[in-house]
Amino acid sequence: MTDADGVVVGVDIGGTKVLAGVVDGGGRVTRTARRTTPGRRVVASQVEDALVGAVAEAAGERALLGVGVAAAGFVDPAGERVMFAPHLPWQGEPLRDLLEDRLGCPVVLDNDANCAARAEAHHGAARGARSALMITMGTGIGGALLLDGRVLRGQNGMAGEFGHMQVVPGGQECECGRSGCWEQYSSGNALVRNARALMAEQPSVLTDMCAGGPDRVTGPMVTAAAEQGDLVARQAFASIGEWLGVGTANLVAALDPQLVVVGGGVSAAGDRLLDPARAALRRTLVGAAHRVVPDLVAARLGPEAGMIGAALLVARPQ
Repeated sequence: MTDADGVVVGVDIGGTKVLAGVVDGGGRVTRTARRTTPGRRVVASQVEDALVGAVAEAAGERALLGVGVAAAGFVDPAGERVMFAPHLPWQGEPLRDLLEDRLGCPVVLDNDANCAARAEAHHGAARGARSALMITMGTGIGGALLLDGRVLRGQNGMAGEFGHMQVVPGGQECECGRSGCWEQYSSGNALVRNARALMAEQPSVLTDMCAGGPDRVTGPMVTAAAEQGDLVARQAFASIGEWLGVGTANLVAALDPQLVVVGGGVSAAGDRLLDPARAALRRTLVGAAHRVVPDLVAARLGPEAGMIGAALLVARPQ
């Protein structure tokens, strides 16, 4: 949001990036800035430095009226702290107060998937839906539940951590400290891991893309290879799409939403990801032949949804 006196900036902090942007009252992003997220192996202040730098670049010479922060982690009910973040270094620090001191303006804080869901409810694919699930696929999986356009945060403010449902007992180790979590089979990390394994078994254009070997493969490389028709890349997408549908079927069985919206960076693959997910949803959902299966659709606001929802939170706190 902007006025003659200043701007509101939304910030989305994920496992690999900080994205900040000036957002107007219609949910339109007018200016952005990006920084790399250092990750959990560094101290929290380094992530905060990246955030403050991105906000300053996005705002330019305009004064800050407020900053909304969408964080990939468990945010407490008061919106003051990130209590735990599998892909970021925060462990209960008073993040809101720290950022208000550094930025010199009011700061609001929520989980990144909650913010993305809020944006899609106001300006995107979930607008007008009575109930909707938001699933965000990036480095991991996040999620949120919308009811009549409002995000349900739960008793601890931590509802929607769908990525850490266990789907394979004794399965892949997860950054959260457990094993077999859904996000280990359907996420950006899972996409890259699948592609690296498949490269050892069959030819792939990815071999030429990453001269340093399979360990240099990245998610954008896999997406680019899939667009070129590379079989390895397409198989990697088919696998995470299948798992996306299986996990979604469990959520639909429990919550029976009208709509399922899939966002996050991985969702940019579109139907390459969503077609196998839709098929798996219909195949594995209990009673699928006797119920209305919810549409599984891509988020309309793309990778900017979390940032837009964070800015909305400044003007419309829930």
